[in-house]
Amino acid sequence: MKIKAILSALAVLAAVAACNTTPQQSHEDLNMPIIQTKYTADPSPIVIGDTLFLYTSHDDDHGENFIMKDWLLYTTTDMVNWQDRGAVASLRDFKWYKNNNGAWAQQVVERNGKFYMYCPIHGNGISVLVADSPYGPFVDPLGTTLVWQKEHWYDIDPTVWIDDDGQAYMYWGNPNLYYVKLNEDMISYSGDIVEMPHIEDYQEGPWFYKRNGHYYLAFASTCCPEGIGYAMSDSPTGPWEYKGHIMDHTHRDRGNHPGIIDYKGKSWCFGQNYDVFRLEESRHAERRSVALAEMHYNEDGTIQELPYFVDLKIEQVEWFNPYKKVQAETMAWGYGLKTIPKNQWGKDRWDQLVTNIDDGEYIKLRGVDFGSGAKSFTVSASALLYGGTIEIRLDDFDGKLIGKVDIGCTKNELVEFTTKIRGAKGVHDLCLVFKASRYQERNLFQLDWWRMDQ
Repeated sequence: MKIKAILSALAVLAAVAACNTTPQQSHEDLNMPIIQTKYTADPSPIVIGDTLFLYTSHDDDHGENFIMKDWLLYTTTDMVNWQDRGAVASLRDFKWYKNNNGAWAQQVVERNGKFYMYCPIHGNGISVLVADSPYGPFVDPLGTTLVWQKEHWYDIDPTVWIDDDGQAYMYWGNPNLYYVKLNEDMISYSGDIVEMPHIEDYQEGPWFYKRNGHYYLAFASTCCPEGIGYAMSDSPTGPWEYKGHIMDHTHRDRGNHPGIIDYKGKSWCFGQNYDVFRLEESRHAERRSVALAEMHYNEDGTIQELPYFVDLKIEQVEWFNPYKKVQAETMAWGYGLKTIPKNQWGKDRWDQLVTNIDDGEYIKLRGVDFGSGAKSFTVSASALLYGGTIEIRLDDFDGKLIGKVDIGCTKNELVEFTTKIRGAKGVHDLCLVFKASRYQERNLFQLDWWRMDQ
């Protein structure tokens, strides 16, 4: 069964991480990467309304080096359960670009009701896409690059901040650091490209922001392995004073890329590692995963150094409501599963299906508030052949069984299935555990959404 294989791999990972753990620590105590259904990197968080939007780059499932063709979006309101919104932009949105690789670390910012995605295309400078919605569609307003110093390949990893006076700045670069002043239209700049003096331990992946009157430049620190370092300044254009590590270099990782934001009264540092890939292989390949840590500032604005991601614990900032239509691609854990667009030709490309569902795999949601009790569970699913069963369990994949529903052959049409629920009260983790039919153990069915009723 796949559960046994997954637990075995997690046990190996826990042993590797044991320098900062206790012998009794289980895999649930490891702060694993937040997305497991795809390989994600280069996190770019932005808060829109009550929701945190996380844009990422995307490593190919079979990539050895950097095979990157599009940019993904995930959303959350509780920092532990994430909804997959699919690919919101890709290299195909740049009609002038004729290759199919090079979609490196982007950042999205909002101004005047529009959303600007600053996209490096490796070896071809930095370009920009714009949309009227954070979900896209994003379009190319220039038909060419925004910045391209053709004498080198340093133009990667853009980061943009709009200052209190309305002036926007874009920093970028590996191994050198540059900036320009963006115009109010956000798709052009004024003045020259400025090369900054080298900041100690700077490598790449800058993240520029302002907080409580202090300007910060976080970055991936000298490769390899990369940590997360940072510098501070009293001015958006420096000079920058190196302050140390947000997360130190460690051989438990290789590359990194910070994305830092305040959300719901806490400060958060996103980065990346290879820990999902480590569940399968010990060798190196560029298949990265976005990780998350809560971050703390000192009174003088400096940042308290963090341990490595898996040694931390993320506290959920609000409980999850199961009494609504929950898209099945919303999860805290879903290793082994995949997501695909429900309609790849439709405008709602953010709407996904959970697929590649095999015997023993499961979706886990953390901190689900059942209140006084759930009475029924409805799921929208499709099965082309024999289908299978969903066991509904509390707290873990082998926890208390509160219901189950058989998914039969639907001829690949989405059909609603309902079952009674008993014993779900208060706050628990929720697991939807997938079991094989008599004749089929893999690719059992696809899931669209689910809902509890009281």
